[in-house]
Amino acid sequence: MLVLSRKRLEAIQIGSDIRITVVKVERGLVRLGIEAPGDVVVLREELLLDDEERAARNAWQAADPEATEGRRGA
Repeated sequence: MLVLSRKRLEAIQIGSDIRITVVKVERGLVRLGIEAPGDVVVLREELLLDDEERAARNAWQAADPEATEGRRGA
């Protein structure tokens, strides 16, 4: 996994046609803008999880305070 630091309005380019821009950072949440061709499917990861994986992730987040930091009211 590549881990990068980006500030507001800084971007990451993936290949020649996918660009991810940090639009906003507020209260521990990061809002991203994604520019990609229409044939590229972009989904939030949790939409791909089955019920068992979702339950395991929820349990992990409940046990890890940093995992849920900034998620109040989200």
